[in-house]
Amino acid sequence: MTDQGETAQPGEGWRIGEDGLPFRHAARVLLLDAEDRVLLVRAHDADQPDRTWWFTVGGGIDDGETPARAAAREVLEETGLVVDPDTLIGPVARRSAVFDFFARDVRQHEVFYVHRLTAAAPEAGELSTAGWTAVERSFVDELGWWSVADLRTLGVEVFPSELPDLVSEVLARLPVDGGAWPGPVRDLGDLDPRGAASERDGEPDAAP
Repeated sequence: MTDQGETAQPGEGWRIGEDGLPFRHAARVLLLDAEDRVLLVRAHDADQPDRTWWFTVGGGIDDGETPARAAAREVLEETGLVVDPDTLIGPVARRSAVFDFFARDVRQHEVFYVHRLTAAAPEAGELSTAGWTAVERSFVDELGWWSVADLRTLGVEVFPSELPDLVSEVLARLPVDGGAWPGPVRDLGDLDPRGAASERDGEPDAAP
């Protein structure tokens, strides 16, 4: 009999890695408006609904997709905003994170891009959530624009935890003409609950 606890995968795009954990590659976007605010998504813990956190827009890279195209697709699905993948700047950062998903630990290898909106940014409540999946709707609550100053004093968790510093660095080094990222690509490290505090990164504690 197959041991589902060891071999079950949490959905499309996940594979079993060398460490026995399901893993996938993902692309995320620091979506900035003219006021230097970053757009984030708020989610809650499926087992502890009162526990909430904010995380960056993005998700898994489909087979055959480049990271930039996956990032642009995720922006469209999660916000309704159309972003040309060729206008994305970066990657500006990368990390590997282990978090709870599908009632087990999974690993996600992520790259982060930046995109500055050229038109007036819609208010968070005006953004489209029509592209959210049923699973996402079960634990994702809202979208919100946040300044770096507000992120530093926010009373709930933010993922990645280095986000305020990362956004500050990006704002200081972002090419004004939309050119290539001058570097370096910031390495946010390997976040593993087996050796450090667990990071949820916007995923439910026990997804279907």
